[in-house]
Amino acid sequence: MTTRYKMTMSYDGHAFHGFQMQPNQRTVQGAIEEALKKMTKGQRVIVEGSGRTDAGVHAMGQVIHFDYPGNEIPAERMILAMNSLMPLDTVFTKCEIVDQDFHVRYSAKGKWYRYRVSLDRFVNPFKRFYTGHYPYPIDIEKMQTAAKDIIGTHDFTSFAASGGQIIDKVRTIYYVNIEKDEKENEIIFDFIGSGFLYNMVRILVATLLEIGNGRRPVADFPRVIAAKDRQEVRETAQASGLYLYHVFYEDIPQKYRLDRE
Repeated sequence: MTTRYKMTMSYDGHAFHGFQMQPNQRTVQGAIEEALKKMTKGQRVIVEGSGRTDAGVHAMGQVIHFDYPGNEIPAERMILAMNSLMPLDTVFTKCEIVDQDFHVRYSAKGKWYRYRVSLDRFVNPFKRFYTGHYPYPIDIEKMQTAAKDIIGTHDFTSFAASGGQIIDKVRTIYYVNIEKDEKENEIIFDFIGSGFLYNMVRILVATLLEIGNGRRPVADFPRVIAAKDRQEVRETAQASGLYLYHVFYEDIPQKYRLDRE
């Protein structure tokens, strides 16, 4: 008999080699499974994640599930136990017991990614693991105008890195927001969509920065999307600025549905 737990977590990704378990590498999945192994006295409990973040990528709202063997542990006790066993660059923020038919990936309705870009002239040593860096002139209004062409359902082949395994490259983007954080001298990019391809958000950010810098036309997205060719957009923003911000298990809130008629 097992109990399925759904847990939400945050982690600082710069010292992890991504989420997914890899031999001889420190990973988020590996850290979680190691904690569970201590709780089960050596029995492996397989952890599923909502998204396999890359090395250096962070999460504020990663969601996992696992089937815990033996007697059911109340959700509040489970989160206390797990946080006591996890490294300090991770924290579980929510825990609930769910039905066996819940799946952390297949039950998701959409994801929200955030990307932070520092505009400082030089790399800030206190931000280098947590932002991208772009010390060049930038026009935010140009990027905001261009981003409207991403909204909707498109084949995003041009924005998928070559390492991906997924054949179907069609995704729906519901919401894109770009704004300046004057206090931090950063640009904040938010993307909400049905799902995202391998490195898709980082490639979109790099393309938008090219547009903001005048190196690419404002109206270039429709042409690049139609081309279905990764060679049209070769740049990829740094992993350090990317955050898995939230995973939606209910319908995407209407206020984020900019694709609506």
